[in-house]
Amino acid sequence: MIFSLTLLAAICIGATQSQAQPGAQKARRLEEAKKAILASNAIYSDLANKDDGSILTRYTDDACLLPPNGVPVCGRENIRQFFHGGPKVHSIFTIQNVYGDGNDFVTEESHYELFDLSNHKLDDGKVLVIWKKTKDGWKMYRDMFSSNHPVQH
Repeated sequence: MIFSLTLLAAICIGATQSQAQPGAQKARRLEEAKKAILASNAIYSDLANKDDGSILTRYTDDACLLPPNGVPVCGRENIRQFFHGGPKVHSIFTIQNVYGDGNDFVTEESHYELFDLSNHKLDDGKVLVIWKKTKDGWKMYRDMFSSNHPVQH
């Protein structure tokens, strides 16, 4: 009898643990993705400011930028051209949420602030990025951003 109760308790505990594991695994995958996003965001401006195409290391080969007031910018060459000759800025990204299961894609919802190199604030706004897990780690697949301020005419 005691053996039967012990066996039943072990089975119940095992079933409870196996049901909890998928949630824990998802949380761990999302945390790993968030760490990769934080690391990528931390060097984003430095790479863009180099104006040598190194910003492309943050994007997948089939990535698209979705800028405000413009058409999508897709493909490595078009993205390189988008950043070429742009103003030198420093950006701060504050992640609000990371959504998804952490397997192949996650979505980053962030707030950004842009500063010139003298640390004068130029803009702030919001960002939605779909990140894709690649053989080289998490890369931006779709990058949508817009200012919190109206367009000046």
